[in-house]
Amino acid sequence: MATNKVTTNVIDMSGNTGGLVWAKGTTAQRPGAPVAGDTRYNTDDNKLEYYDGTSWVNPNESAATPTPDFSGEYLVVAGGGGSASRSPGGGGAGGVLENFSGSPQGFYVSTNYTVTVGSGGAGGAGGGNNDGNPGSDSVFGSFTAIGGGQSNLRGTLVGGNGGSGGGASEYGGDPTTGGNGTAGQGFDGGDSSFDGSSGGGGGAGGVGGDATATDAGAGGLGIDMTTWLSSYGDSGFFASGGGGGVDGGTTINGGSVSSGGGARGRNGSEGTNVAGISGASNTGGGAGGGAGGGTSSSHAAGGNGGSGIVILKYPNTYTISVGAGLTSSTTTDGSYKITSFTAGSDTVSFS
Repeated sequence: MATNKVTTNVIDMSGNTGGLVWAKGTTAQRPGAPVAGDTRYNTDDNKLEYYDGTSWVNPNESAATPTPDFSGEYLVVAGGGGSASRSPGGGGAGGVLENFSGSPQGFYVSTNYTVTVGSGGAGGAGGGNNDGNPGSDSVFGSFTAIGGGQSNLRGTLVGGNGGSGGGASEYGGDPTTGGNGTAGQGFDGGDSSFDGSSGGGGGAGGVGGDATATDAGAGGLGIDMTTWLSSYGDSGFFASGGGGGVDGGTTINGGSVSSGGGARGRNGSEGTNVAGISGASNTGGGAGGGAGGGTSSSHAAGGNGGSGIVILKYPNTYTISVGAGLTSSTTTDGSYKITSFTAGSDTVSFS
């Protein structure tokens, strides 16, 4: 059959109500020497197809997913929540995402991945009744860990929601409820129904403890990554909740904490107005609640949540390039490299 070539680069068919009839035939009747852009109707499968320079493709078919260049692992920990300035619950731990216990993550060379390290939430300012602030999110590529929920001032009936929930602040014996954690990232904060005793912040490994008549709630458990990060030793614990605070001048004990960077709640015996304790840096730990009583103008500040961290573990045959906006360090652990990001936001790539 002769080929008729159209020499104009514009064909206006807007006045036509019919359809454009494509060349058609079976798979066996495809052109013997196709060129990129050839389009025809395949009568074997009743679908339009075009030649992309390599093979015949159906326009409705998605392009094949490229094979990753190598596999690696990640730990993404968000910033922990801050505590309020009077008789507060503990701050919730930052949310945690990791694939240590799942399938390795595929990585591609010469591809930019965004990394953001979330800051801890600031504690409520002293000299008044002020809520804490939630922690900031941490990011690696398409994975976002949610900042920890804050604890709110005395009289607020619900703690802040977040990666892990903030503990409930006491309200003279009236029931108050801890904030909600994010499924797959952290747990709820503890509740309170006791005068002077607040709930613990939720952790990445467990719920915050409920307040009792003698003890503020303990911070929720963190997660133990020491077997994954052998070079970190005892510092491989992350994202525990902060212990609950108390009404100053009481005999109630401040909430305890587990390993993971969360801070304990302050004891009432330490004074009527004692500032909350901040969570440890680069752990995502929640702030501990302070001891607060007396007039609002004398209330001490809440504690700050611990900042987050992003850690990547990948074969030592690859090299990482880190953007100037990030603070990082890289160590070698056997056949792997471990790069830890402790502050900032920028992109990274591998070669």
